[in-house]
Amino acid sequence: MRARALINLEALRYNLRRVGEYAPRSRIIPVIKANAYGHGMHEVACALNKTDTFAVATLDEAMLLRQAGNTKKIVVLQGVNDKNELLQASQENISLVLHHEHQVALMESVDLQKAMDIWIKVDTGMHRLGFEPKVTRSIYQRCRQSRNELVIRMMSHFANADDTSDELTARQLQSFLEACHGIDTEKSIANSAGICGHEAAHLDWVRPGIMLYGVNPFSKGTASELSLQPVMTLSSTLLSVQQRQRGDTIGYGGSWVCPDDMLVGVVSIGYGDGYPRHARSGTPVLINGTKVPLVGRVSMDMICVDLSHCPVATVGDEAILWGEGLPIEEVARYADTIAYELLCKLTNRVKFVYY
Repeated sequence: MRARALINLEALRYNLRRVGEYAPRSRIIPVIKANAYGHGMHEVACALNKTDTFAVATLDEAMLLRQAGNTKKIVVLQGVNDKNELLQASQENISLVLHHEHQVALMESVDLQKAMDIWIKVDTGMHRLGFEPKVTRSIYQRCRQSRNELVIRMMSHFANADDTSDELTARQLQSFLEACHGIDTEKSIANSAGICGHEAAHLDWVRPGIMLYGVNPFSKGTASELSLQPVMTLSSTLLSVQQRQRGDTIGYGGSWVCPDDMLVGVVSIGYGDGYPRHARSGTPVLINGTKVPLVGRVSMDMICVDLSHCPVATVGDEAILWGEGLPIEEVARYADTIAYELLCKLTNRVKFVYY
């Protein structure tokens, strides 16, 4: 059997409940951009049907949800760029983030046929998107005076909340609250790390992303430390088990040499499936409940593993690459990347199974 991603929808719902436990006085906007962090946007939205709002990155993502029959409120975090997109968003009851002057001017120049929800984004230190705090009030007043009926909310985004020792997070929160002082509307700034580590940042709405999928949002640690459950388990099959001799080289380039006579297994997965090519030797793979190390280079379709401590492994056994029993955060560290990237890079060769 080729690689498959098992998506545990009950774990997804459990993690959403954990968000509610962390921020019991806040409303929740699950972030399902980038195909729900690689988990399947439509399937995740259906599983989280008790929420009334979702967030995506682009209007195209929002339209995929609409075309699939989803009627929930959708917030487009990048907003729109032209009149046609604005009219489409209005027609489809899609909420927009305003983060740039040209978007405000666009809103002022177009007649909408019905009320629209908007979020004004304040740049409090991420320095990516958003208005400077000092112009927040004037932007808010312009939106209030718009020819269109607008329901206005305020948002910002943390840059370093995954590092609990970084003082920027507290400064960003203070900057946001000061920029919004006297503006009587709902506010949001907390991402997953903000939800788990910064109670003062919960405000009216929280926007969980990575924690929904059972990944620790901090720079260190695993999901279990936050009582989160992995939603995706990526697995495949042992194709081969062979006795190798001391001095044998394994894989392309002969970069790994057997230190002793040993069993080496071949697992049917590679970078063609989205497994990280730069995962180094020693990256754990779970076989029959035992962590065994990857050896040699990751190839397009296969990886090799040292079975010295799993001598009963046989062809056809399941190999878990991350998920249940093997934290994705641990794999990401060996691949010098983050769990987000691993989840998002799986290719269409991987079979997705929802249960």
